[in-house]
Amino acid sequence: MSINTFRQHVIPVSVIVVFGLLFWYCLTVGLNASGAIARVLPKDGSWSYNDLIHATLSMSRPILPAPHQIIQDIWVSLTKWSITSPRNLLLHTWVTASAALTGFGMGVVLGLLLAVCIVHSKTLDKALLPWIVASQTVPVLAIAPIVLIILGSLGITGLLPKAVIAMYLCFFPVTVAMVQGLRSPQRLEMELLHTYATGKVDTFWLLRLPASLPFLFPAFRVAIASGLVGTMVAELPTGAQAGLGARLLTGSYYGNTVQIWSALVMASLLGLLLTAMVSLIERLVMRTRRPA
Repeated sequence: MSINTFRQHVIPVSVIVVFGLLFWYCLTVGLNASGAIARVLPKDGSWSYNDLIHATLSMSRPILPAPHQIIQDIWVSLTKWSITSPRNLLLHTWVTASAALTGFGMGVVLGLLLAVCIVHSKTLDKALLPWIVASQTVPVLAIAPIVLIILGSLGITGLLPKAVIAMYLCFFPVTVAMVQGLRSPQRLEMELLHTYATGKVDTFWLLRLPASLPFLFPAFRVAIASGLVGTMVAELPTGAQAGLGARLLTGSYYGNTVQIWSALVMASLLGLLLTAMVSLIERLVMRTRRPA
C-alpha cells in the first residue's frame, strides 16, 4: 500500500470510525444513566461518576448497548453454541441469507423478463411500466402479511414465502436498470446491425445485452440489499423460529437490546458480504469484456 493511498483512504476512514465509536459510547452513557442510577447503583448516592460510567457500559438490559457488549454477545453466540443451535447467530444468518438469495434470483429473472418485454413491445411498455412503478408505492410491511397468509393457505411455508417478499423488492431496480441498459445503444449502432440484416434475437445478444451490463450490476447491488431487508421483514409476522428477523423479534419480546443489536450487526455484515459478492462478479464479468 502506497503512502498516498494510506493518507487518502485509511486515515480518513479510521478517523471517522474512532469519532463514531466515541460518540456511541457517549450516547450509551447518556441514555443508560437513568436506568443505572435506578437499578444498579447504590440508593444512598455513594457512587462516583466512574461508577456511573462503568454501570452504564455493563448493564445487562441497557437502552443502548455499548459496542463491546455487542461484540462480546456475537462472539459468545458463535463460539459457545454449535452451528445448529438456535442461539448461534450463524444459523440465523444462513436462514436469512438463503431466503434472500433465492428471492434475489427470482427477482432478477422476473426483472429481466419484464425489461425485455417492455423494450421490445411498445404496448407492454405503456401497459406494464406504470404498474411496475406503482407496485413500489405499497409498503413492504403492508404487503408481506397478505402474501404470507395467501401462500400459507395454499400450504406454502418455509423459505419460499420469504423469498417471494424479497423478490418483490428485488425485481424493480433490475427492471428499471435493464430497460435503461437495453435502450442505451446508439442509433448508429442499431442501424449498423440492421444493415447486416441482424434479427432482434441476435441484436439482443450482440449489442443490447452487453451494453446493459454497466447499468445492470449497480441494480444488482441495490436489489440484493433490498432483498435482505424484505427477507427480514417477512420473518417478523410469521413468528419464524430461525432467521435474523426472528432473532430481532425474540429480542424485542424479552427486552434484550443486546440481542437485537447483535442481530442488526450480523445483518449489516451479511449485507456487506452479499454486496461484495456482486461487486466481485461484476469485476470478473466486466474484465472479460475489455479488449486485450
